[in-house]
Amino acid sequence: MNAANRVILITAAVAFIAACSSETSESDFGHFHPKGKPPSEHTLKIFEEARNTLPFSDQKDFEEWERGYIAGREELKIMADAGNVAWDMERYQFLNEPEKINSVHPSLLRMSQLNMNYGVYEVIPGIYQVRGFDLAQITFIRGKTGWIVFDPLTSLETARAAKELMDEHVEELPVVVVVYSHSHGDHFGGVHGLVNVQDVRAGKVEVIAPRDFMDYAVAENVLAGNAMSRRLFFQYGVLLPASPYGHAGQGLGQNISQGNLGLIAPTRIVEDAVETFKVDGIEMIFQNTPDTEAPSEMNTYIPSMKTLWMAENVVASVHNIYTLRGAMVRDALGWSKYINRALFAFGKEAEIMIASHHWPRWGNERIQEVLKANRDIYAHQHNQVLHYANQGVTINEIHNVYRAPKSLQEGWITRFYHGSQENNARGVVNKYLGHWDANPATLIPLSPRDSAPLYVEMMGGSDKIMAKGRELYDEGKYRHAVEILDRLVFAEPDNQPAKDLLADVYEQLGYQQENPGLRNAFLAGAFELRSGIPEGSPPDPSSPDMIQAMTTGLFLDFLGIRMDSTKAEDFEFTINLSTPDNGEKYVIELSNATLTNIEGYQAKDADLSITINRTDLEQTMMGVKPLMDQLDDGTATYKGDLGVIKQLATTMVDFDLFFEVLPGTKGPSVVEDLNDFEVGDIPNVHE
Repeated sequence: MNAANRVILITAAVAFIAACSSETSESDFGHFHPKGKPPSEHTLKIFEEARNTLPFSDQKDFEEWERGYIAGREELKIMADAGNVAWDMERYQFLNEPEKINSVHPSLLRMSQLNMNYGVYEVIPGIYQVRGFDLAQITFIRGKTGWIVFDPLTSLETARAAKELMDEHVEELPVVVVVYSHSHGDHFGGVHGLVNVQDVRAGKVEVIAPRDFMDYAVAENVLAGNAMSRRLFFQYGVLLPASPYGHAGQGLGQNISQGNLGLIAPTRIVEDAVETFKVDGIEMIFQNTPDTEAPSEMNTYIPSMKTLWMAENVVASVHNIYTLRGAMVRDALGWSKYINRALFAFGKEAEIMIASHHWPRWGNERIQEVLKANRDIYAHQHNQVLHYANQGVTINEIHNVYRAPKSLQEGWITRFYHGSQENNARGVVNKYLGHWDANPATLIPLSPRDSAPLYVEMMGGSDKIMAKGRELYDEGKYRHAVEILDRLVFAEPDNQPAKDLLADVYEQLGYQQENPGLRNAFLAGAFELRSGIPEGSPPDPSSPDMIQAMTTGLFLDFLGIRMDSTKAEDFEFTINLSTPDNGEKYVIELSNATLTNIEGYQAKDADLSITINRTDLEQTMMGVKPLMDQLDDGTATYKGDLGVIKQLATTMVDFDLFFEVLPGTKGPSVVEDLNDFEVGDIPNVHE
């Protein structure tokens, strides 16, 4: 896989999710996997406790969810221009029969039902949302000359379908302004479905974004992109069929569309902490909130409509402080403070609050209730975790100690449908204290594959471990069973009965989770242990928009990561790179088995100097045309020794997206045809 494709998978739309039959008869609710098990009596007790203790009689969310409904979309699938299915609500229709489902935590099942909306809604006259067409929602605000659109979804096709629904049932107007609330792909990737770049360049359409948007929209997850993409298989349950026993929603929405992702650069950046200006005749107040849900994000208040847009900073779920797919840990305290500023600056008078996920909140009392609860939960996670850490509770203990305040967990406003309190707690510790728990034994631990055989030997061998594992499984002590079975699987990766038993344990732990990320991770682990890693033919996810937005320096940095330094021990050279069409100059040096670059300089004694227009270099960045071909045909010119390029090429590694996480899972799938879609590069567009 070339470097450019690897970059694109971080910013393109998540796709290739397993599809199930759209029929929802009771017989279809059988397990999708031949080795799958139903929920155990211990799991069913957890479900029953949730039903008895959570306030299911509180229907306020459902009242807000259905308010303002205008019309739905008859077709449940939205096709991509490439011929694949971009969006599919058919495969989640089983959620409309909750009485037949007893393998999803009741609280998660409730949220997944709320995410079954699929149509256009009036928030107030002049503000409309199309919901259920992607992971996020798209918002249309009536301006002086046309629609002002907040967050145009992930894919061109889903955004276009949303606009068509607006044209048919509300009013056919041009989109004259697009606002990107933040730098995650599910909030900007569908922009080409609404406007074209020529109109933007001609000044007919304005595109507004928070400060540092372009930097983070492209670069936030590039350098660790392959690892993040693989981890996303677990957090988002990418390989799981949509099923009561598999993928049952993603909390923020049902999933992420598989269409054509693009990007149009902003024409106006909100630089200051708070800025007020008119957007197509409507005064709006923008509040930058960096390093909250995204490193570049902003809230917006519309005084004339008394409407507060909270981007993804306040939705109907607690969000990630630490996200399972991997990212920089977020600032929980800063997040709380930005919500508090919005509360005091705008929340005291707002009558409507909308966001990029879920449904609106109406009435000032309700808005203040939601803002205060969200302010408090993020501050509580920060403060209470550090309260424990300052008393010696470590990163390896905090998830078993920290609990959100009872007053907030008795209701629905701040439940953990995206972030989980366990991993958020560990994230706060990591932000301040790092990964080490201060125990010298964990300073330089053995790798699991090296330590596992010792554990197995000292436990008396695999037979004793299997017997104890089955005993713990029967007792419902699943986390205890994981402790010993995980060691056995790492020690004996070809021991399929051990992998199957560990899969059974993971499956029960998955069913028990209220949080979909945790559910998916356990169920995905079970899937791979039973079947191996399903193989697919990755489509080409390259997006010219994203390549053009990527800096040359970032591309060169990524080459340094792709380079296998053990193959570069005997190489040392200097390359000058010049791109005259944009005036960039770089010095690239290989020394001490390390590839570095610096912008703005040229070396006097370079071994090789290359001149190529940036627009032509992008063909190499996308993997369309190798650099040597550009040099051979004169597209690029050079002086010096071309042999250094060939040396560099010998050190480059194409990362394998399907690398093994759990031992003994690499290779042909045991179970065939569970997924209707090919599984390809999975980008980290979100969260």
